[in-house]
Amino acid sequence: MRRLLDGSAGLLRGRRGAWAGAGAVLVVCAVVSAWLFGGGDEAASPPDARARQYRDFDACLLTGEDGIAAGTPAAVWQGMQRASGDKRIRVTHVPVMGEQSAVNALPHLNGLIQRDCEVVLATGPAQTETVRKAASGHPRVRFVVVGPATGGRDGGAGNLTVVAPGDGLADEVAEAVRRAVKSVQQ
Repeated sequence: MRRLLDGSAGLLRGRRGAWAGAGAVLVVCAVVSAWLFGGGDEAASPPDARARQYRDFDACLLTGEDGIAAGTPAAVWQGMQRASGDKRIRVTHVPVMGEQSAVNALPHLNGLIQRDCEVVLATGPAQTETVRKAASGHPRVRFVVVGPATGGRDGGAGNLTVVAPGDGLADEVAEAVRRAVKSVQQ
């Protein structure tokens, strides 16, 4: 054993020994790095799930203070999600907080228009009133309101669609959004 140690000590002396020592240290570092960072005994994990690729198109819902929790807004949101799945468009909703009036809903609507929502949907009396008044001033945006037809009191805006609440609302909203997407793309 002593002879082995004396022989290896002799190799490490001089210029050749320095290179041999540096090489040994490098090999040890490489082995330790491979052991620490090279994985392990665990099985390979599946690849990361891919995110849905959306087109550059937004449909935005303006709701009352309760948002999309229940009732008509929930059915509208469901229809928007169906259209999103079919057409690969982004959907979002914004509740009007505070007083439920057309005056208070207007800044929320303007925010959606500034965010470049190509389709704006509205539920609730204050929200639909605001959209009906503002639609003619924004001809590039398509508007969908849920409520009764007003018999021409919508200012004759050609970019405004009225959908009646009730059974089948989600399907009607999905179809209205699909038509709006198609009309914007033409």
